[in-house]
Amino acid sequence: MVSPISILQITDLHILPDLEETFLGINPEHYFHAVLELAFAEQSHFDLILLTGDLAQHPSAASYQRILKCLEATQTPCICLPGNHDDFELMQQIFNTGWVSCRKRIFLDNWQLICLNSQIPGSPGGRLSKQELVFLEECLVGNPNHYALIAVHHHCLETKSAWMDTMLIENNQELWAIIKHHPQTKVVTTGHIHQVMDMSIGSVRVLGSPSTCFQFTPGSKNFSLDKTAPGYRLLKLYADGRIESGISRLAEQLSELQINSQGY
Repeated sequence: MVSPISILQITDLHILPDLEETFLGINPEHYFHAVLELAFAEQSHFDLILLTGDLAQHPSAASYQRILKCLEATQTPCICLPGNHDDFELMQQIFNTGWVSCRKRIFLDNWQLICLNSQIPGSPGGRLSKQELVFLEECLVGNPNHYALIAVHHHCLETKSAWMDTMLIENNQELWAIIKHHPQTKVVTTGHIHQVMDMSIGSVRVLGSPSTCFQFTPGSKNFSLDKTAPGYRLLKLYADGRIESGISRLAEQLSELQINSQGY
């Protein structure tokens, strides 16, 4: 029996320029390392590490270089997407090594991973440009016999948190119109929401993942932090198009998190 493709998804690291700096009461870098260590302790091997945006809170060469060093140490191929906090141009300069890149597409057996950029420069919200939508369609039209996993930072379905859903991909209907015509698309996975999502639109599974640092309270009308522990998502892609996925978290809650913060 062929083993499934194993993907580690980590997201929303919010790494700061200074290694010792704290943010909302916690050190994001400490928890990024802890989540990565947990993932490899529990799974031992991944075919790919997928980072779905907001790698840095205040982008700097120093913060991206430290992320790069940590990822390269895993000796696992890594793909990095930009989030609304990231400097994508700087990311592409630094994440450009044998192990770590910002590639927009990668083939894994009879699957293709398609990475989309949902950044609106200067805005926390998301949108897919015409260029991104054309790229997606070309990938799907050109490879009808490859199952597709689409990765993007911003969410494409409502979370039922009113404040978060103001940042939904604003033209998500155009995304779904393309997907509808390409049944080989099996899963869309996102970052940004700092919480778990696992829904389906027809035969397409739609996933959102916890952050490697702080989490947002599900179902909240206004900005709200949750002390739930950081974590990662594991994706297993099977040769027949099946998907298995689950979440794993650190053992302890974020007791030092400034839970009453009004924003960031």
